[in-house]
Amino acid sequence: MKFAKAVEELGQEQKKAAEMIPQFNIGDTVRVHFRIVEGEKERVQVFEGVVIGRKGGESPNAKFTVRRVAFGEGVERVFPLHSPRVEKVEVTREGRVRRAKLYYLRERSGKAARVKVKARSTSAKEQK
Repeated sequence: MKFAKAVEELGQEQKKAAEMIPQFNIGDTVRVHFRIVEGEKERVQVFEGVVIGRKGGESPNAKFTVRRVAFGEGVERVFPLHSPRVEKVEVTREGRVRRAKLYYLRERSGKAARVKVKARSTSAKEQK
């Protein structure tokens, strides 16, 4: 019991603040800036793709999966949401989907693997 409570407290300490958590949804195209250590050097690598799943909500062990196609090969990467190595997550495009997990994109290729863009309102009333 004590061990489980200690692990939970440690997880709460490691969580990012609510305003530091990036706001994105399933189907969004994101650019994840991930810090990589190579020997003694440290650099930031950018991974851009479609968010095909999220797991864990906002909990300390929450994670999200990003998929992209590089050189004709599908590449998926799972990122911990609260990791100090994830510097930032930029949303480049908001997607409109009707599923919680987009695993069906794994079987699709080319134009069939695209996600529709979320419609934006252009009326004058909502701009004010």
